[in-house]
Amino acid sequence: MVAANCYKIKVSSLKRFLTFIADKGKKILSNLFLKKKENIKHTINLCDQLLGEDGVVSGITIAREFWNDYEKFTLNEKENFFLDINKKYRPNYSMINELARKFSSNPDEINREILSEAVEGYRQELIRRLNMAPNGTQYLVQMREDLLFFLKKHEVLKSLDYDFRHLFRSWFNPGFLKLIRVQKNTDANILEKIIKYERVHEIKNIESLYRRLENDRLFYTYLHPILDGEPLIFVQVALTKGVGRSIQEITEGEVQGLEEKDTATFYSISNSSKGLQGITLGNFLIKRVLFEIQQILPKIRNFYTLSPITGFADWFLKQDNNKLDKILGKNSNKLNFLKDNSEIVNLDILKIKENEKLIKQLILHYLINEKIGKRLANGVANFHFNNGATIFDIVINGDLSQKGLKDSFGLMVNYYYDNDKIVQNHLNFVKSGKILISEQLKIYVKN
Repeated sequence: MVAANCYKIKVSSLKRFLTFIADKGKKILSNLFLKKKENIKHTINLCDQLLGEDGVVSGITIAREFWNDYEKFTLNEKENFFLDINKKYRPNYSMINELARKFSSNPDEINREILSEAVEGYRQELIRRLNMAPNGTQYLVQMREDLLFFLKKHEVLKSLDYDFRHLFRSWFNPGFLKLIRVQKNTDANILEKIIKYERVHEIKNIESLYRRLENDRLFYTYLHPILDGEPLIFVQVALTKGVGRSIQEITEGEVQGLEEKDTATFYSISNSSKGLQGITLGNFLIKRVLFEIQQILPKIRNFYTLSPITGFADWFLKQDNNKLDKILGKNSNKLNFLKDNSEIVNLDILKIKENEKLIKQLILHYLINEKIGKRLANGVANFHFNNGATIFDIVINGDLSQKGLKDSFGLMVNYYYDNDKIVQNHLNFVKSGKILISEQLKIYVKN
């Protein structure tokens, strides 16, 4: 009987202890939640101060305090912060309607300026004032990278991202940027960052980078005067006899003389920061480098790319047989060997060559017809067509690295840049979606 009572006391004590722990846990979680809310509230209060009249005078101090707070935010706090400022500082649509009526009845410069300020809202002005802090531009580029992370989850944040893009397109206008040729004697800090930022074809070490800086190679980057020593975007070019068709030969092959070289093959272009995604620096950089090459190497008359088809393998593996039959006809089953996931990294490259016709037909369909919304599914293709390029050739076994085999079964694309037709090709693509294909590839396009 005594033992039973002791047991009841122990159970009762354990229940009280567990209840106590649960209550404590709830209080801790509640306090953490309140603390997070207080953190965001304090930071938004700093935004209010920054946008106030006195914010112009003490802007540097307030902006510095803001970035000190923001850097300590958790991912969840950043998400809530973006949602809060997007809503709080958005344009006032009722006021815009009223001012638009005033401008319509009296269209003078004063009413236009007032309407313009109302349409902009306060978000862009907040971004401008946050830029007053030391290293503010760099912080804002990183902030936009954070913002991009939440766009798929919160479409409402696209308007905030538009404000960032609108300002960045002015701040990172190529007219403000400095183009430099990267060489072995370039500042070591820049060389280290290039190795880190290369996103297309990995640079394993400084020796691998040096191969890309030899006399038969050209390497250019844009620098911004504010972001000192920060390569914003860079492009790599191989000087070749005829168009380049092997990325391994370009990045690892022996150094050669320039005597017989007649072609510039662009083989990599990389943005250093996701925060500058969509700012279209690449379009300007390629055109600028084309001009630069013509000035220093007049014998180079042909301009091509050797470009990856990132995402093609993933797309292909998701397609059912019915769709592949519509694209390729009854012989589509000959490509079934590509669907064996175990073969992707140990792919039979001879089999790829044997099925070259079917593969080129499939690649052209993918590059030209497959879309996500209104944009082409392949971002690299969309970039080059928008830039005025033509599809010149599909390259079999162009990238035999593990990454190349996994991304696109080793397949690559040569795009051709005809200086005389770049502008017209760009306009045709933008206005009507027209894509130009070389004569040698037209036989693979299904009518």
